[in-house]
Order: sequence, then C-alpha cells, then structure tokens
Amino acid sequence: YQRRVMGRLNLDIVALFSVRLACVSRHLGLKSAASIFHTSSFRLPFSNPRIVHFSSRSKMAAAQFMNEHEAIVRPLEKTASLAWWNANVTGDEDSFAKKEEAENQLNSVLSDKTRFDAVRDLFNRLDTIRQEEGPIVARQIEVVYRQYLEKQADPSTLQQMVKLSSEVDRIFNNFRVTVKDQQWTDNQVRQILRTSKDEEKRRMAWEGSKAVGPLIDPILKQLIGLRNKTAKALGFENYHKLALFVSEQDPDQMTQLFDDLDDLTRGPFNTVKAQMDAHLCSQFGIESSQLRPWHFQDPFFQEAIILGADLDHFYGSQDILDLCVRYYRSIGLPIDDVLSRSDLYEKPGKSPHAFCTDIDREGDVRVLQNIVANERWMETSLHELGHSVYSSKNMPRTVPYTLRCQSHILTTEGIAMLFGRLSKTPSWQKAMGVCANLSSEEERILSESSKKTLSAQLLIFSRWCQVMYRFEASMYANPDQDLNQLWWDLVEKYQGLTRPDNRTESTSQFADYASKIHVVSAPVYYHNYMCGEMFASQLLHTIKTQVCGVAEPTSESGQAVSLCDNMKIGEFLIEKVFAPANTLSWNELTKFATGQPLQPKAFALDFQ
Repeated sequence: YQRRVMGRLNLDIVALFSVRLACVSRHLGLKSAASIFHTSSFRLPFSNPRIVHFSSRSKMAAAQFMNEHEAIVRPLEKTASLAWWNANVTGDEDSFAKKEEAENQLNSVLSDKTRFDAVRDLFNRLDTIRQEEGPIVARQIEVVYRQYLEKQADPSTLQQMVKLSSEVDRIFNNFRVTVKDQQWTDNQVRQILRTSKDEEKRRMAWEGSKAVGPLIDPILKQLIGLRNKTAKALGFENYHKLALFVSEQDPDQMTQLFDDLDDLTRGPFNTVKAQMDAHLCSQFGIESSQLRPWHFQDPFFQEAIILGADLDHFYGSQDILDLCVRYYRSIGLPIDDVLSRSDLYEKPGKSPHAFCTDIDREGDVRVLQNIVANERWMETSLHELGHSVYSSKNMPRTVPYTLRCQSHILTTEGIAMLFGRLSKTPSWQKAMGVCANLSSEEERILSESSKKTLSAQLLIFSRWCQVMYRFEASMYANPDQDLNQLWWDLVEKYQGLTRPDNRTESTSQFADYASKIHVVSAPVYYHNYMCGEMFASQLLHTIKTQVCGVAEPTSESGQAVSLCDNMKIGEFLIEKVFAPANTLSWNELTKFATGQPLQPKAFALDFQ
C-alpha cells in the first residue's frame, strides 16, 4: 500500500501523507507511522469503538480528525456491509442478527456526541479549512458532518430503528404472494401482470402483492415516529427535511423541480395514458371506467405497458449475463470480477429485489439479482451493473476513503439508468446481436416497439416519482393523516389510475403504500431516481456530442449511435464521472461532466 501511494503521489503530497500517518500513529499508541505497515493485517488496538474519543479542542485539525475518523469507521463500515449482504442473500435470522449488531456498532461511533461536536466545529470553519488544508480535506469534513448529523439520536433510539429496519427486510425477503394455497414469487406476479388475459387472476396477483402492506405498516409508523423525533431534536421540521439536508438538497428547490416536471410531463403523459387505456380496453373488452391497477403490467404502474410487440419475446432466448459482459467490455468497463462475487438467481429467503453494493471501497463490488430471461431483467441487469462500474473499482486509490464513492445517489442512479435504457434502444439491440436471427420485418417491429415503449417509460416513471416524492413529504409532515387515502389521492392525480373499491374506506385495513419497500427501507430516496433520469439524459447527450461526434443527440443520426464497441465512452465516464468520486458535490459534478447544471431540458427531448 505504501509503495502504491508513493508511486502515485508527488513528494510534497507524500510528505503530507507521512505527517498525517504520524498523527494516526500517535493516536493509536504506535511508535511510528511505519508500524502500521509492519503487520500483514492492520488491527485497531481496541475492541470497543466507544472508548476512543476525539480531542475536544475547538481548533482540531481537519486532516487529523479525518485520519482518526477513517481508522475507526472504515473497518466497521466493511463489517456492516458484509453483514447486510449476507442477510439479503440468505434471509436467515442469524444473518439478520449479525447485520443488526454491525449496524449498531457503526451507529454507536457516528452518534458519539464528542465526535459530533468536533466535526460540527470543523464544518462551521469550512472556508478556513479550504484555504489552510485544501479543498479535499474540506470536502471530507462536509461529507462526514452530514453522516454524523443523521445519527444524532440517543443510542436506544438508533438501536430500535436498526431492529425495526431489519424486521422490515426480513418480512419483505420472505414474503410470497399466497393465492388459493399457491405461493407466487415477485417474478411470477409480474409475469402474470405482463401476460395473463385472465382478469380475476390478475386481480388476485395484484391484491396479493399488496398483502405485505398490513404486515409492514405498524413497523413503518414506528419508524416514522422515531425518524421525526430525531429530526426535530436536531432542529428540523421533520425527517423529510433532515434527509434532504443530509443529501445536500434544498427542499424548496427540489419541490420546484418536481413542479416543473409536472408541468412538462402532464400533457404528454395524458396522451400516452389514453393510448394505453384504449389498448387495454380492447384487450380485455371493457370500458375505460372499468380499468383498475391490475389491468396494467406493473404492480405500481411505474413501468410502461408494451405498446406493440412484447419485448420479452425477443429477450426470452437471450443470455442476459453474456450480453452484459460483452457490452461493458466493449466500452472499456469490464465487469467479470463483479459477477464472480455476485448472487444472481432466485432462491428461498433471498431478497426478491435487485441492488449493487460496494463492500469496502477497495473494489469488492457485488450485485444481487433474481434474473430470468425477459426484458425487465435485461434492463435491471444493465442498470445494476451500471452501478457496479461507478464504484471504487474505477476510482483512484489516491482519493481518500471517505470520498471514494459516488458523488450522490442521483449520479449513480443516473449512470445506472443511462445503461438500463439500452435494453429498449434499437441501435444497441442491433449492435449486440439481439436482432441477429430476426427477419427484417421482425427487426422493424422490435425497433418501433422499443422506441415507443422507452418514450412511454420515461413519462410513466416521471409521474410515478411524483407520487413517491409528494407522498413521503406529506407522510413525514403529517403522519397521523389517513395515509392510504393520501396514497390513492396522489396515484389518481399523477398516474391517472382509479383506486379499487373499498381501498380507502375508514374501516379498511389496507396499507398499499407500505407494500413499496423504498417507503420503509430507503426513506426519502426515490426522488433521486427521477433526478437520475435527468442526469442520465444530460450525460447521454454529452457523450453523443463530445465522444461520438453527433451534432444533434436526438436526431436520426443521434439515435443510430449504439454506444457499443467504443472504448472512449468508458474513458470519458472514468475521467468525467467516476474518477472525481465524491470530491465534487452532485451539482458540481453535473456541471463538470455535462457543462450544465441539472435541468429537465435533455430529459424532455428524450421522451418526445
């Protein structure tokens, strides 16, 4: 490690690095900085992180604080990441118990009042630190201050939240839709909604998928109370406001952005929704007034129904992983190492969802999936593996550990969405051989269906994100209101769906909002998917113009660009997005990579 650092840094930086190591060495009671490297595996000389206390000096050096923070937090974060991974892969109680223990240990450090006071003092002197110790040290303080802030609750409250969150994960991981003594997986429910002509079967599948809501709802309401309690103790109106602050986002600006998106997408969405309604009415032989959520092809109507040929027909015979491996290799971002550590197919107890995680910020990156051969899992695989290339595996080790991660949730979601869109992009399908055995007529049908579905998908997803953003904002602002009523009011307003009968009666026991795992387990996260779509569009247009040499990204020639077999694409992404890591805020990174602040202009062009 020492040789690697010295090989990459100039002598001045090496000298500074040595000084900082000396600070760490003195803190840990070692004779010299070199002592750190004299053992094959470095161990902190204490077992309980709570017995290590930062200096309470008001003028504590920022670099020293960061070195001490990393020495304590880094091994705990790795342990917590591994425990979380194992719990989601296995679903067994012992794994979830270890996950809770690891998270509680990490939280005990981040909630420490002495440490928080020290980092808050440094945060309040950011301008001075930026001048005296440099922008990288200042950025680290800015990042870790927000990390500590969110954990400033009493230990018992934090432990209770961890325990409740683990219980939520366990319930979701083991939940299966039960209909007439049959159990259906999430994939099977989605397959019914995509293909079945049997209205009753569709209704049972949809309603069955919502049955997890009442199981989760009591836990969710406890979590809302605990999260709001923590936020108010820190001076925030509610948890939604706190979470946005921690994410470096302004609530008023974010709401204005979603208001602008609402205005931008409402008309085009209504047009597409009317086409879908007509298609479904014809398919099921019903009037538009009879359409209900189970007539659509996704449990939450967050994905477009197929307008034209069924894309699953074209992906059903494809090797999903092989397409991913060949594609990412063709742009200079190989993923073989990621797949070797990943868990990719369904099994009992395993999380039914999909995610990517960076275990140690040293390149141990993994994805969890439940792949079947269809278009949804083609998109999901490209998406999750997009996260994997935007990770420590493609970031310089010279970037400090604290900043060796994505700039923001929205930037990593943007990269993932950029790649996920390719499954519905005709030029990519042709370049990757999806069309190899198709007749010219079949290829034409695939191309037209894909373009139409992708355009509709962007619109539909944007309206779904409106529901999620506004629901969470209102839920945390007023948790005592009828949340199922709120949910369906927003669904009807922004998605144009009709709520099923009796779903929001005062005597009903439904909690449909709680069947969406993000509401419970990833609070105030979902709006970043929409911001990610905008980031993806801006970045895609920049790649097409600056890397592929296309004057108009949305022109016919622009759409013909496949984004395949071009190593310069990977080089551009590494230089402009991955390598900066979190040294730049999401706003700064967006400008650095695309030349413009985040805005909906490019996104609007992509759904036209």
